[in-house]
Amino acid sequence: MKKQWLFAVVIVAMIVSACQTAAPTTEPGGEVVSERCGDKSQLAKEITLYNWVEYIDPALKEQFEAECGVKVIETNYDSNETLLAQLQAGAGTYDIIVPSDYMVSIMVDENLLEPLDFNVIPNIKNIGAFHVNQPFDPEQKYTVPYFWGASGLAVDTKVIPDPEESWKMVFEPSPEVCGKISMLDDARETVGAALMYLGYSINDTDLAHLEEAKELLIQQAECVRSYDSQTNDDLIITGETVVGHLWTGDWTLASNPDTGGREGIAYVIPKEGCTIFQDNMAVPVSAPNKYTAMVFINYLADPEIAAQNAEAVGYPSPNAAAREFIDPEILANESIYPPEDVMQRLQWIEDVGPALELYDRIWTEFKAAIGG
Repeated sequence: MKKQWLFAVVIVAMIVSACQTAAPTTEPGGEVVSERCGDKSQLAKEITLYNWVEYIDPALKEQFEAECGVKVIETNYDSNETLLAQLQAGAGTYDIIVPSDYMVSIMVDENLLEPLDFNVIPNIKNIGAFHVNQPFDPEQKYTVPYFWGASGLAVDTKVIPDPEESWKMVFEPSPEVCGKISMLDDARETVGAALMYLGYSINDTDLAHLEEAKELLIQQAECVRSYDSQTNDDLIITGETVVGHLWTGDWTLASNPDTGGREGIAYVIPKEGCTIFQDNMAVPVSAPNKYTAMVFINYLADPEIAAQNAEAVGYPSPNAAAREFIDPEILANESIYPPEDVMQRLQWIEDVGPALELYDRIWTEFKAAIGG
């Protein structure tokens, strides 16, 4: 009987403890209190998130406002280079940005990023070891990993029932594919795809190789329906394209009828390799609401919040603690969470230093050659 009583006491204590740490709770006066909101007396009334398109569950912005009293205003960009140009020009007062891996190191070199206060962001502990201390932020000083993925090929299997695992599908397209291809409107991604097809590194800085990639892209252009980083998933859903150079999450949404997509769209990681990327939450030096920005970053790194966000946007999460809250079928999908042998084929886009001007020139000349 005594043991039973002690067991009951332990269970009650565990429940009480769980309730005390759960978020949110309500004070006697009716005010909602959440440990995920940091020090409410320091919070701004609103923050501005400068983000990729369709890259956060809209419900989370509403939840954060309801829970913490902070409105999240979101604006979008279409490439890392656009993001960089905006910050360099001082063209906006953004509190949170989401730069990709190689762009982080560029921004650090230009003193555009604020060192983060991890006393405000304790959820950094939830991020998996593979995703922290990468070369673009070796001391994990400026960023918190947000999402990661690859940029492979989405293929309409109703038209191409047996897709070849190669960039050959878009650089040597068959008649039924020509005119129905979309490529990312992104210099590093699309020039990089051409480089990998030619057998070079995605970070190649040899001018002769870059010129070769440019000529390949010019030849390919007559078969390309669109250079698009924002609506390319819609194009393959509607059948306007049958092969699309897509980021992981865009394919996930395009292939899922529950998110407006349709069945029959496969995802291919080319045997020559493709990009692996990691997007990261960061705070610009110019941010007017740095504390509130870091609280929101911490909020998004909460395991349950991160899982909700990952399921909504379709990208794999670097948040190891979130995995227990993510649908097991999603975790088992190798197109979203690739196995180790596929991971070995992926290449990081790196900061190429002064050679970035070569990429910009090659991309500008290519766009001019095809009429924009």
